[in-house]
Amino acid sequence: MERLFFLKKFIDAPQQIGSITPSSKFLVQKMLGGLDWKYFRYVAELGTGTGVFTRYIMQHKHSQCKFLGIEQDAEMRQNLQAEYPDAFWDECAENLCDSLRMAHFPRLDCVVSGLPFAVIDESARFKIMEGVLRAMAPDGIFVAFQYSLQMKPLFRRYFGVVSVEFTMLNLPPAFIYFCRRSG
Repeated sequence: MERLFFLKKFIDAPQQIGSITPSSKFLVQKMLGGLDWKYFRYVAELGTGTGVFTRYIMQHKHSQCKFLGIEQDAEMRQNLQAEYPDAFWDECAENLCDSLRMAHFPRLDCVVSGLPFAVIDESARFKIMEGVLRAMAPDGIFVAFQYSLQMKPLFRRYFGVVSVEFTMLNLPPAFIYFCRRSG
């Protein structure tokens, strides 16, 4: 049912959803499995969708870690809000710093992004990335997946260290970006 729901959302708003199916468990594991969750106190996810990454984060973060989920689609956001009522929820990735203030979060230790940057307007991309940089702790990590290497120059513009991995075990296959301000 989740796949059909996601497909319907894609058909209704392909510029907002970015894929015909939710991310695979293989992509989730490759993207989040190597992160040291015990050190994260504040985590945000941009583009929570149906919650594939959200569920992993909620299962692996420690009990004191606070979570902020950002999802533009009201129905998807409300579904996850019902599932995780103790988390903080907002709708606009371009206003990440405002969302942090409303949630009473200091800087973020980790930002996970499922946003389809390739189809997001260039000025909005810049605004999102500038907000991510301002919202992150100096030693924070930004982790994102995309379906091409198109975003690598932009991520390099904002982060000193950008490493890329790839997984074929997703539809479509995906590039995973791990970004930090410095090594």
